Amino acid sequence: MSKETLFALSLFPYLGFLWFITRSGQMPKLALYGFYGTLVFVAVTIPAGIYAQVHYGTSLANVDWLHGSAEVFLTLTNILVVLGFRQAIIEKKQVSKDVSVPAQDI
Repeated sequence: MSKETLFALSLFPYLGFLWFITRSGQMPKLALYGFYGTLVFVAVTIPAGIYAQVHYGTSLANVDWLHGSAEVFLTLTNILVVLGFRQAIIEKKQVSKDVSVPAQDI
C-alpha cells in the first residue's frame, strides 16, 4: 500500500472523529475550530505538495517557504485546540468553585 493511499484512507477516521465530537456538543468551540482547522490544513497542504513537485521538482518538505507556511497554519490550529481546552478547564474550575462555596444568609 502506498503512502498516498494510506494518507487518503486516514482521512476517514478523522472525519468520523469530527462528526462525533461535533454532534456530542461537549467539545469546547475553540478546540472544535482547531480540529476543523487541521482538516483545512490537510486540504491546503495537498495542492501545496503538488505545486512543490511540479514547480520545484521536489517534495513539499524541501521547499522551505511553502513548507514553513503550511506548518505555521498547523501551529495556529494546534494553538486553537490548546486554548479551547484551557478555556474549558478554567470554566469547569470556576463552576466547581462556585458550587462548593455555600451562599451566606443575610
